[in-house]
Amino acid sequence: MNVTPSCALEVKGLSVSYASHRAVEEVSVCFRRHRVAAIIGPSGCGKSTLLRSLNRMHDFDPTVKVSGQVVFENQDLYGREIHPPTVRKRIGMVFQKPNPFPKSIYKNISWGPWINHMRGDMDQRVESCLRKAALWDEVKHRLHQSALSLSGGQQQRLCIARALAMNPDVILMDEPCSALDPRSTACIEDLIADLREKYTILVVTHNMQQAKRISDDVLFMYEGRLVEFGPTTQIFSQPRVAQTQAYIQGKFG
Repeated sequence: MNVTPSCALEVKGLSVSYASHRAVEEVSVCFRRHRVAAIIGPSGCGKSTLLRSLNRMHDFDPTVKVSGQVVFENQDLYGREIHPPTVRKRIGMVFQKPNPFPKSIYKNISWGPWINHMRGDMDQRVESCLRKAALWDEVKHRLHQSALSLSGGQQQRLCIARALAMNPDVILMDEPCSALDPRSTACIEDLIADLREKYTILVVTHNMQQAKRISDDVLFMYEGRLVEFGPTTQIFSQPRVAQTQAYIQGKFG
């Protein structure tokens, strides 16, 4: 299967439908390795639907139909031979609302590797992931306390650390800052900037200034279709499509 060498994920003619509603229509795009791509567009345009299709989260909804290809490491992730849980190990997900397990901070990180029989020093894995998520210094003295005792921003960083514990190549983030205060938002944005060196990151956001700050590339969607995709500087300074310019300037959506 041919794939562009610089692509971490290559989407080819992807369409997603909920029953009779087509939420994503024939999207094709290459998400490049070790870069941050922001997915923008008005509410209901298919951003989150596209994101969830990239690690087969829609498998849990029997009303969803997916056609097209999502190519990762020269394999179509929707191929019959693909094991969906394996996909979700390699392509992690962080949701809009922090959702730590009702367990200790330590077990939030160690649970996934443990049930998947991943080898190595678990204490080291936990510390490493918490350090990558810029959370270690804040929680190292209370690792066995409930994760639910953390603040909202800390919980979101814990969820990022939990995703990192599975050694993913790609991290999907669905509006990860929408429920956070400005200070916590700044922490998450700084964290994304640090993580881009080792991971490919896709972020759905409604915040145009955030998209401009954190991303290398921007994908603009409208009514389920990809309108424009390109480098962030080009999208925000010289968009090629009038519809993109109108959205960025707040003239609709």
